[in-house]
Amino acid sequence: MRKLVKDFLTIKGFRVVEAADGEEAVDIFFQQKDIALILLDVMMPKMDGWEVCKAIRQHSDVPIIMLTARGEEQDELQGFKLGVDEYISKPFSPKILVARVEAILRRSKGISADVLNVGGICIDKAARQVTIDGAPIDLSYKEFELLNYFVENQGLALSREKILNNVWNYDYFGDARTIDTHVKKLRSKLGEKGDYIKTVWGMGYKFEVGA
Repeated sequence: MRKLVKDFLTIKGFRVVEAADGEEAVDIFFQQKDIALILLDVMMPKMDGWEVCKAIRQHSDVPIIMLTARGEEQDELQGFKLGVDEYISKPFSPKILVARVEAILRRSKGISADVLNVGGICIDKAARQVTIDGAPIDLSYKEFELLNYFVENQGLALSREKILNNVWNYDYFGDARTIDTHVKKLRSKLGEKGDYIKTVWGMGYKFEVGA
């Protein structure tokens, strides 16, 4: 699996640097100043993934994807509390992993970009304003955050839990069905563009422009 993931990333044009254990991972990170994203396995010798994440987060906000065989909710919450950007349980599809890597890199690179444009939707993050084909629409705070999260992760299937973690934050203890209510309102306000928000049955949603 490790070689398969590396091959997929290399084919996509990424330069991949590997570490044999947690201590080497930390050393490599501080030696190389151009690392754009870290794929971190929880189960590593010498230093586990949690320890490596803590060490890096003391000095950097570089995006981190945590790979683990554990699927328990408590472990996932711990990852987000430590500053993990994505938490992927094994087994997983290398193609999905690469898609998430690309999405996170788009999002991290777009932090300085205040305006997102996709399919006739324009999101001005600085002004917190959304226009549809040039016409402004009125969104609540959470509707704006939800739309922004969808657009930044377009093409990816997002579970309700993941949306809660990233839009409502990991300490939200309400019913996940609140997402369905917000999506329904958001679709209505987007008009025909609301069709971009696809329902992934039994999981959550995906923002996709076009067929």
